[in-house]
Amino acid sequence: MTSYDEQRRTFSGPDGRPVLTYVPGTRDGHPWADLAEVVGPDPVPAVLGGMSGWAVSGSVELGEALVRHGARTLRHAHGMRRDLVADPPPAEWASLALPDGLRLAPCDRPAADLFPAWRAAFAPGHPDHDEGGDADVLGTLLAPLLAGDRIGPVLPCSTLAVDAADRVVAGAVVTDRDGLPWIATVFRVPGPEGAGLGSVLLRRVLADAAARGLREIELVVSEGNPARSLYERLGFTLTRTSLTVLVP
Repeated sequence: MTSYDEQRRTFSGPDGRPVLTYVPGTRDGHPWADLAEVVGPDPVPAVLGGMSGWAVSGSVELGEALVRHGARTLRHAHGMRRDLVADPPPAEWASLALPDGLRLAPCDRPAADLFPAWRAAFAPGHPDHDEGGDADVLGTLLAPLLAGDRIGPVLPCSTLAVDAADRVVAGAVVTDRDGLPWIATVFRVPGPEGAGLGSVLLRRVLADAAARGLREIELVVSEGNPARSLYERLGFTLTRTSLTVLVP
């Protein structure tokens, strides 16, 4: 497994002086400087001049400075981590029951089967709502995620909840992000029928992940997403806060 430190690259200004280090990637079709850290003088002029069209994820201070110069905010988010060894999930989490009429299913279905519940979970007004059309969002976000092309392969501890008609009503998808177990999405249909489902699925996922020998698990939650309080109750702790912007 290659660590993030081993993947880091350095971005220098026109004078050759390093201004940022970052982990390279791709985000929504843009080159991505993830986990950006300032290492030199004010990086804003160099980033504006040499990283046009890049997504940059770093400190809130860096993101806000770029926004003042025309960058567009993509996401304000908080990284969180759950230690599965020092703080193992309670044994009873592995057998928590779903509400009547629902059952667990492996996360091996076509993206189109998950899409209605997933899309409804992130409706307009939600911090993670995508304003694109359904076909575009399915094809560029959910389908690549489930295919392992967006973050990494979907791990076996992922799970779905389906109803009596075999329709997906909730899910928790865990991926392998460069060797790190990563909760990519947690969703449930809105309304009373979905109440508590996210909590049950997450607890079962954490118990299953620990049973499979995973040592830790991480996620990112957007600012303003009420799910953050659930993650905190389940033992996730804040590791970092970042602002992702698109450089003009």
